[in-house]
Amino acid sequence: MTTSPFYQGIQYFSEEYPHFNEYGQENAILEDKTAISSPSDKKAVYQTLLASDALRYLTLHVTASKESGHPGGFASCAEVIASLVMLGHKNLITEVGHHAPGFYSTVFLDRSLEKMGIYTVEDMSSRFREMHGLLGHLSGQIPGLLNPAGPLGQGQHFAMAGAKLHPNTLFPVTIGDGGLGEPYIMSSFGHFNTAYPQATNFLPILVWNGYSQEHHSMVSTKTNEEMIAYWHGNGFKEVILVNAKDFDDANQEGEYVDSTKFSFEKRLEFTQAVLEATDKASKSALGGTLTVLIIKQLKGAGVHKRGSQSHNLYPGDSLEKDYIVSALQERALTKEAWELVRSNFVRANGGSNAEKAVTESVLPLPDLGTLPLTEYPLGEKKVATTAMGEIVVHVGKNDPNFVVTNADGNAASGINNINVGLKIVHPTVDNTYYQEPQGQVYEPLSEDACAGLAVALSLFGARTLWCSYESFAINGLPIWQTVTQAMAELRRETPSTITLFTAGALEQGRNGWTHQRPEIENYFAAMMRNGNVFPLFPCDANSIQVCYEWALSTSNKGITITASKSPLPILTTFEQTREALEKGGVILHESEGSKKIVFPVIGDMTLIPVFEAAKTLEAEGYGVRIVSVINPRRLYRASDVAWDSCTVKDDGFLDDAGFEALFGGDVVIGVTGGTSAMLEPIMLRSNAKRDTFAWKRGETTASAGQLMAFNGLTAEAFVTRGKQLA
Repeated sequence: MTTSPFYQGIQYFSEEYPHFNEYGQENAILEDKTAISSPSDKKAVYQTLLASDALRYLTLHVTASKESGHPGGFASCAEVIASLVMLGHKNLITEVGHHAPGFYSTVFLDRSLEKMGIYTVEDMSSRFREMHGLLGHLSGQIPGLLNPAGPLGQGQHFAMAGAKLHPNTLFPVTIGDGGLGEPYIMSSFGHFNTAYPQATNFLPILVWNGYSQEHHSMVSTKTNEEMIAYWHGNGFKEVILVNAKDFDDANQEGEYVDSTKFSFEKRLEFTQAVLEATDKASKSALGGTLTVLIIKQLKGAGVHKRGSQSHNLYPGDSLEKDYIVSALQERALTKEAWELVRSNFVRANGGSNAEKAVTESVLPLPDLGTLPLTEYPLGEKKVATTAMGEIVVHVGKNDPNFVVTNADGNAASGINNINVGLKIVHPTVDNTYYQEPQGQVYEPLSEDACAGLAVALSLFGARTLWCSYESFAINGLPIWQTVTQAMAELRRETPSTITLFTAGALEQGRNGWTHQRPEIENYFAAMMRNGNVFPLFPCDANSIQVCYEWALSTSNKGITITASKSPLPILTTFEQTREALEKGGVILHESEGSKKIVFPVIGDMTLIPVFEAAKTLEAEGYGVRIVSVINPRRLYRASDVAWDSCTVKDDGFLDDAGFEALFGGDVVIGVTGGTSAMLEPIMLRSNAKRDTFAWKRGETTASAGQLMAFNGLTAEAFVTRGKQLA
């Protein structure tokens, strides 16, 4: 706590602000209210203008304090953010990571950042872009902020997830006109609105400022009519556009102008237009109409430069730089005005966002009761994904917020039982395809839409399952990684984001190399070192049930379950997989002989040639141990993984004695139908002579065996290499 005024650190104050005596003597948001009374009230308009100047000042100040960061994009929508706050809508989301300093300024003004020891502007500047401070781009760990944002084209998913979980709350999401070029934004809106037409309480705010990072934006040449038609053509019923140029009395050139250059009276007119438009758009979205608000104003409005030159600061762009100083002086408020802005921001929505935002508390989860696990007898052939599907249906039946997503189709993934039990959500009722408007299975043909909704719901506190063909999951992976990283540092617990990847490369012989892309496992292998990412490889239908049971019991993790959709023999009991989840793997077979050859195996189908190789080696006098590696993250050393920096710390690693019991031998040959990177923890720790057999490249084949042979994954190859090393 500090006794210093919050504005300590601000370098420039104005002696007076126009009309302050007339409109600034009393808060527009009264002490017992959570929003302004009317968007047309002159006092409310005036104080919204004050807030927009305050936001611009802080955004430029904090970035210049580090000669780093991005002030320009946020500056062009400051009036909208100020309007939303004054209207009491503070569950703010962005698709634009570059808006970070503006969003930090917003939650600083409402005192949310006090939760992390930031009380003054000086504090905020010292913590900006520093470790354990305010990240260069947004993170959900920052008090009062709802979502992470860095890669473009992701933020809309969080707004839609919030809308689905909290029907009476507005979730505005700013979208840059540079980011509008991302293909996923509009398609994900369309998919979501088709499936959930009643959930319109998210509000895209297009920041149409004419510029992207380094040049004119690709939509800068559109006319107003064309932009409105574009959104109408993508299903938006209400398109509200406020164009700063309509209020320009400074004779600025071009279609994009800076409202801070207007006369004060015209600035007030423009601010009132934005405030009224924001109020209209908010009510429209909350009232069941798919709505977008477009603010058309020059990038960099009111900061140090304009256009793309305002996008970010460079070394030398300090608080002492002449054009930084000039811009800050132009935006300077009186101390009384700063106090007024802050008190309005604190009162809006009933308090600081660190207390009031929907993501600042844990979403209650229904009790799932006893999961319907079925333990199949050893040797019996069963489809692993189908076995897991029965549990998934149970989860959905007991948790109305639970959603399953799959761009490739559950029926094609051996989990049509999920469609039968939970139904595909679609406005057209058709019993042939198990679809109805109240379904819990979301199946647009977009991996990004599927991954995006699933992981955003998980981050916001709900249970989900993202299913995909392993080959195509890569198109949804960017947002999955964003959310797993956010979960690692989140200040609360939330259900782990769980995936089921099936139809792996070895099952796709006839489909050819376009459907054979296990290289995605390299991504997960690298992410294991993050500390909260756990790729799981159940070896049969019993094993997958226990893996999913464990995943459901966890929080703040990213858990991938990779399994075949083909009927394969049962090799393990439930207890063996529970042991493997703790120790990393389980011994499926062991024999004694002159030399011990150990086969750590990742996957299910890859076990078939390994068992064949074991017979040959044993006939020649070798001892063989086959270990199914189910949870490779456990096999790293604790020092290999950033587990201790995670909010939910998982320090489970197999000790040296346990590692020796599983993998000790004369020869270690790692086998996987995917990428060799998953075997890294074993190869790091083993002191035996060792080698790996892994996926090389895809091809069209008649069988899994033929495809394995094409990649050198044969019993003969294993035997030959084992004997060479022994």
